[in-house]
Amino acid sequence: MDVAKNEIPVAHPKAAVVTTCILAALAGLMFGLDVGVISGATQFIQAEFKISDGVVEWIVSAMMAGAAIGSLGAGWMSATLGRKRSLMLAGVLFVAGSLFCAVAGTPTILIVARFVLGLAIGVAAFTAPLYLAEVAPERIRGAMISTYQLMITTGILLAFLSDTALSSTGNWRWMLGIIAAPGILFAIGLFFLPDSPRWLLLVGRRQEAETVLMKLRGDDETVRREMADIDEQLKTRQHGWSMFRENPNFRRSVGLGILLQVMQQLTGINVVMYYAPRIFKEMGYDTHAQMWFTAIVGVTNMLATLIALAFVDRLGRKPILYAGFAMMVVGLGSVGTMMGLGIDTRGEQLLTVGMLLFFIVGFAMSAGPLIWALCAEVQPLKGRDFGIAVSTFTNWAANTIVGVTFLSLLSGIGNAQTFWLYATFNAVFIGLTYWLVPETKNVTLEQIERNLMSGKPLRKIGQ
Repeated sequence: MDVAKNEIPVAHPKAAVVTTCILAALAGLMFGLDVGVISGATQFIQAEFKISDGVVEWIVSAMMAGAAIGSLGAGWMSATLGRKRSLMLAGVLFVAGSLFCAVAGTPTILIVARFVLGLAIGVAAFTAPLYLAEVAPERIRGAMISTYQLMITTGILLAFLSDTALSSTGNWRWMLGIIAAPGILFAIGLFFLPDSPRWLLLVGRRQEAETVLMKLRGDDETVRREMADIDEQLKTRQHGWSMFRENPNFRRSVGLGILLQVMQQLTGINVVMYYAPRIFKEMGYDTHAQMWFTAIVGVTNMLATLIALAFVDRLGRKPILYAGFAMMVVGLGSVGTMMGLGIDTRGEQLLTVGMLLFFIVGFAMSAGPLIWALCAEVQPLKGRDFGIAVSTFTNWAANTIVGVTFLSLLSGIGNAQTFWLYATFNAVFIGLTYWLVPETKNVTLEQIERNLMSGKPLRKIGQ
């Protein structure tokens, strides 16, 4: 297909970059819609089908299991079909899965439908950050990749608001099915994305790569230099598995990606995203208040993500991660303490809600967007597809474990102890960030790779 027919018709290179990245990040919007929508629907699903908490956990977590499987094939698809076409496939699955959920007649069928949605999310979660990292110039790369997380939080918010609006009827089928509409718009918008310049060079389409880069950069010298850097990295084709077996430095970057994703999930964020109404119920709120406070969680999550967008390329990744993990320790520790002491008054209820929102701010400004940015940045080009596929699979595997254990933890060890457990995880992550996480602010992907392959310690590969 002629690349000119695929390019976004904007005149200024900066506008071209921003528009392209926002369209790609809409994958995050669909991701967020599917993550958020189940939170408000579970109580009505449980009432209609008369199912246990264990079955509810699997309805919630089937999507994450599907995402783990989808992420395994996303690397091959992204390298073979290209970043753009992989996102298009994800868009089709988003729509199909949403409609399938809306007509599910049994819990089993609903679990299967959620699994299909998970396949879409697995592909999108791998491909969108990769595409953004390869399209955005290094000076704004962190902000553009963080746009993906902003879209996730926007989708979660919209899902929470939709659930709240529909909660008076208890019609969970509309809650789950209505998100097919933005899915259709997302799939159509993908037709206007250019292919990734790096992928075009990877498959030998040099003229198209140069055309796309010129549209995105607008400067002959910048394009020449960037193409030369990419050419240098493409002397050896993608050999992720063989690199993993043979190159200990690549194994280090893959291991770092795995660790980062485990850290993100064990913050406890998806405990809140998936089970917010249940948490507010434990605080003593009725159904109406549960839904509205869940919507407030979504607003807080979205607005706090703007902090990362504003400061990630000014302050750097690590300072923001330190602040975020510290806030999450305080927030979850306080929620656990309040639940342990007993929440008896209106003031105690509001204080507990406030500390939960404090935790949300800490996550949304730090580990939410920055973990995805770092996972895309630290992988060398020849093994990037493999490295990001492994880290993304890890994200969803850990996500599934969190989803299928939370209600069991509440009933098993108690409310307070469950929140203290997640607070302890976040305290540990402050130390892991210091010892192992690199600062990648204002460093090209090629320089990060050179430092990694020269054997520098992980925390210094961004220097």
